[in-house]
Amino acid sequence: MATTKRHDVKDLALAPEGVRRIQWADRQMPVLQAIRERFEQEKPLEGYRISACLHVTTETANLMRTLKAGGADVVLCASNPLSTQDDVAAALVEEYDIPTFAIKGEDNDTYYSHIMAAVDHKPQLTMDDGADVISVLHSERRDQLADIIAGMEETTTGVIRLKAMEADKALEFPVIAVNEARTKHFFDNRYGTGQSTLDGIIRATNVLIAGGKFVVAGYGWVGRGVAMRAKGLGAHVIVTEVDPMRALEALMDGFEVLPMAEAAKVGNIFSTATGDKHVIAKEHFEVMKDGAIVCNTGHFNVEIDIPALQELASETREARNFVEEFTPPRRARHATSSRSSRCQMVAGSTFLPRAAS
Repeated sequence: MATTKRHDVKDLALAPEGVRRIQWADRQMPVLQAIRERFEQEKPLEGYRISACLHVTTETANLMRTLKAGGADVVLCASNPLSTQDDVAAALVEEYDIPTFAIKGEDNDTYYSHIMAAVDHKPQLTMDDGADVISVLHSERRDQLADIIAGMEETTTGVIRLKAMEADKALEFPVIAVNEARTKHFFDNRYGTGQSTLDGIIRATNVLIAGGKFVVAGYGWVGRGVAMRAKGLGAHVIVTEVDPMRALEALMDGFEVLPMAEAAKVGNIFSTATGDKHVIAKEHFEVMKDGAIVCNTGHFNVEIDIPALQELASETREARNFVEEFTPPRRARHATSSRSSRCQMVAGSTFLPRAAS
């Protein structure tokens, strides 16, 4: 039996606005609508408990509605402390009766307490965006592993973590790497994240993209999308990429290709999209222009060496909502957009092409 309490959200009074936005998003998700209608009749998930750790957005809300329509007993928690849409979380609880544990801007302790609430649901199926539920089950709740039928992982970073566990023979149940689906790469990573990253940067900073030098770190599916959208808005796009074939592809696509050591000296806006660690590091901050804007669109903000930036700064302040400004002793100011954690989810809106829904 599951023992989860019902919810922990910011304010249930926000639910009406959340319902309106969930319904609006649903209009752009005809495939999920069709699945939900079928699930309501067939109930293929009847009797199964599902714990989902995902970005709590309007699109995720419609996925949760669909799982519930299929008969699942589903609980949702946030996969990122800053991406939660509080009105959506409230609507899921108040209107759709789906236990939800997510508060935008929650501290680290609250974030992990919410993941534990999802694990307390005693799931038979898991859904992850970053492998947090799976990691907690393997590290702290091994007694529950025998009850798990399978899991799902939907982001590159999570798949990397899980492949490492598999290589170490530490992964105790099968996981579907949703992230490996070609449609996911094409629609979500390239077109969805490409658009929402630029949307997040513009909303957070109110800067003009045209005419500036926009540095994209990484030319995978997300990097391609960000570079394409930045170019479309009139930016001079510079790509940094360690894989020689991807670097060549970026060059043939019409972008300037430089190592980060050189790009750091000339860029106005930097967006990391690699899934790797410290792509932008201390030596890069030291040579950046005054007012350089740095943000991350990968899953975890470790792509930017934020501790090194904090160490360099003589003072910091919140320049705008979700924008933290760092001033080194030499007075060159670096603005870190969206606290460097998935700017397209924190400061912007997600965009879902109808074909990908």
